[in-house]
Amino acid sequence: MKKIVILTGAGISAESGLGTFRDEGGLWSQHRIEDVATPEGFTRNPLLVHEFYNARRLQATRALPNSAHTALARLEAEHPANVVIITQNVDNLHETAGSRTVLHMHGRLAGALCAKCGHRWDAPDAMQPDDPCPSCTTPAIRPDIVWFGEIPYHMDEIWDHLRDADLFAAIGTSGEVYPAAAFVQDADRNGAHTVELNLEPSSVVSDFSETHFGKATEIVPQWVENLLKG
Repeated sequence: MKKIVILTGAGISAESGLGTFRDEGGLWSQHRIEDVATPEGFTRNPLLVHEFYNARRLQATRALPNSAHTALARLEAEHPANVVIITQNVDNLHETAGSRTVLHMHGRLAGALCAKCGHRWDAPDAMQPDDPCPSCTTPAIRPDIVWFGEIPYHMDEIWDHLRDADLFAAIGTSGEVYPAAAFVQDADRNGAHTVELNLEPSSVVSDFSETHFGKATEIVPQWVENLLKG
């Protein structure tokens, strides 16, 4: 086995205290997705969107990696195969746990983007609509997050990795958001063994050849342990 490609979603960070779209009482339950996670919502009310992501950014800085994150970092460090993590998550928990090859297809909370000139930089703790871009000085800054209706980052590189994968695993994903939901089909077409590790079956569970269900902090470390044992 030369390459292991792993897709991670909100389910792997949920046990670190970072909420998913479906959590009751969390940040997402207080807002409509159309208002805080679309370009149109940002145009209508940039202050609301900035305040929402300021709160998410603060929440993420307080979160710590859990045993699922550290297990994947261990897999990368100890397995002879090339391990690539593609994450739908915008937190930095994979990197904090020690993973080195992480592609953030939906952007990062820790990043800021100028909608005018495209400049990127590390986001401050709090951003406001009238903050100037440090490059062009235009007050057109936004979170460096891929919203619904926008094209995910790194897609050419991701498709290349999927076509080279000997093993593809999806961890903590719903299988409802594309293009990520189609990754398993692409990997399977190119001969990869496919595995789903999830709290419950995803919408695309039938596309996987192997499944494990339970808490990510329990099933991911065990799966990694079995891989390392060969």
